[in-house]
Amino acid sequence: MIYLLLLGTLLLVILGPQLWVQHVMAKYNRHQEENFPGNGGNLARHLLDRYGLHQVQVEKAESGDHYDPGDKAVRLSKDKLEGRTLTAITIAAHEVGHALQDAADEPLFQWRTRLGSVAIGAQRLGSFLLFAAPILSIVTRAPSAGLLSAMAAFLVMGSNVILQLATLPVELDASYKKALPLLRSGYLQPEQYRGAEKILRAAAFTYLSASLAGLLNFWQWIRVLKK
Repeated sequence: MIYLLLLGTLLLVILGPQLWVQHVMAKYNRHQEENFPGNGGNLARHLLDRYGLHQVQVEKAESGDHYDPGDKAVRLSKDKLEGRTLTAITIAAHEVGHALQDAADEPLFQWRTRLGSVAIGAQRLGSFLLFAAPILSIVTRAPSAGLLSAMAAFLVMGSNVILQLATLPVELDASYKKALPLLRSGYLQPEQYRGAEKILRAAAFTYLSASLAGLLNFWQWIRVLKK
């Protein structure tokens, strides 16, 4: 019974944030708002031009809403790009917030970009170690292969969680110090503020919640434990 309780608590801690983010985003993404003259893509373009960031493109995202500092592009999923929902407008402002961080060369944003490169390298190394561990075990017949597998699992699945924890202040800044003041400067009605704040909070935790949920990749864990 204790083990089941612990397992349930662990699942709640890992999956809870992901489910909460999905719920908030979906709740405010159902109805087109009449007071919005344009969609999320229109707002993103307007805000970028307002701050002189004409070189930053607004594009359709293939996987998740994000700002790409390398390509200088705000990328929004189809429903955010074309929608006039509170979620679409708010997420567009959040991603523009990242573009503003980049344009101002803010230290936290630049630090996050560097950490992202480190995380990608760590995941690639971890994938290589996962591939090499069974071969090393057969060749050397040493128990150290198990330790190598554990290290590989951490690099593959844990590095991204650590990255998102370390860079959470960047997401909170984009939500509350960039997007929220912008939205309150005439783009939203007062009755929409509360919903926008919830969406911005969810936006700040989106990547972290997804990374936590990724820890439940049971097939990956089983693969590691079999080595």
